[in-house]
Amino acid sequence: RISLFSEGGGMAPLAAMIPPPPPAHLSMRAEIEWLAGSADNARGVALALSSSLFIGASFIIKKKGLLMSVEKGGSSASAGGFSYLRQPVWWLGMLTMIGGESANFIAYAYAPAILVTPLGAATIAASAVFARFFLGEDMHICGIAGILLCTVGTVVLVRFAPEEAPVTSVEEVWSMAMQPVFRAYVCFVLSFTLALVYGAAPKYGKTHVVVYVAICSMIGSLSVMALRGIGIAAKLTMRGSDQLRKRETLFFILWVGCCIATQMNYLNKALDTFNTTMVSSVYYVFFTVCTVTASMIMYKDWENQTPGSIFWQVVALLVNVAGVHILSGTRDSAPGCRAGLRALLSRRKSEEKPEYTHLCACDDDAEQQQQQQQRQQQQPPP
Repeated sequence: RISLFSEGGGMAPLAAMIPPPPPAHLSMRAEIEWLAGSADNARGVALALSSSLFIGASFIIKKKGLLMSVEKGGSSASAGGFSYLRQPVWWLGMLTMIGGESANFIAYAYAPAILVTPLGAATIAASAVFARFFLGEDMHICGIAGILLCTVGTVVLVRFAPEEAPVTSVEEVWSMAMQPVFRAYVCFVLSFTLALVYGAAPKYGKTHVVVYVAICSMIGSLSVMALRGIGIAAKLTMRGSDQLRKRETLFFILWVGCCIATQMNYLNKALDTFNTTMVSSVYYVFFTVCTVTASMIMYKDWENQTPGSIFWQVVALLVNVAGVHILSGTRDSAPGCRAGLRALLSRRKSEEKPEYTHLCACDDDAEQQQQQQQRQQQQPPP
């Protein structure tokens, strides 16, 4: 591992912190394993990136199903309706998301959450590209810079990813979950989520995307911790040590089911109310922060890492967040790089596009209906 500090106690030069190039004459698989640090990390990275593409596509397909449901006279998900369940397109998106989440679930069995979760930046880039072609949503020219930043952040994160601590039984995972600090985190998440569900969501859920997304993210961080436990149990079972029949594994499975049901409910509300790119980008930031925090508390991913590795992991995470912010913040700004920079740096409320300054709703269908009603009122009577 590369240290952030020199042997004399001072700050190490930046060049000394950059890893050497890979050995010559390596196969592609060996190069990926070298970049990721281990064969297990390489498998986790491949599965996580595949998962991001599937999940990014599922956002678009489910959004299409929600719009089709409303067009046919059904009640919207934001109004508490479930008419979208009768749309085959929505179920296709659900199956796509299940496929992506399945790959993501397996990825957590091979790589730590601090590596797998931030790779979700690829989901944002994929959803922005898919939304451009299938939903007609515009992508600003600065979005290309955002995609490049996400790519750079992903490569750096993979290169300095921590290796997973060896776990020999699901009882070890259960003992980690029973730590007083992690139990305090679980109590905080559940209490804050209940406050959002019964306090903030009825008042601000349709105008502030952070309400629905915060519920999904905090509950999602708990589901990831349990998913990783299930993945470890499955991996140990395939290696000859049966862990799937133990009560700890069954509890993790039940816990994940409850968490995913809650996540899907409020994610549907967010997608039905807000712009797809906004939901996916804000969800990425909140979900990544919550999951990395939970993983640091429960699995102690940074406990045996050098300051240099931690430094570059944090840098990679910030680069990914910057890329995601650029993708979402410039989506509805005026064309051109200058207009995009003004949209990113401006802190004042925009009269034309307030939704990205205060994360307010952007319901295109409602705006079109309002404009049509205004035109009808302006027409003279026959």
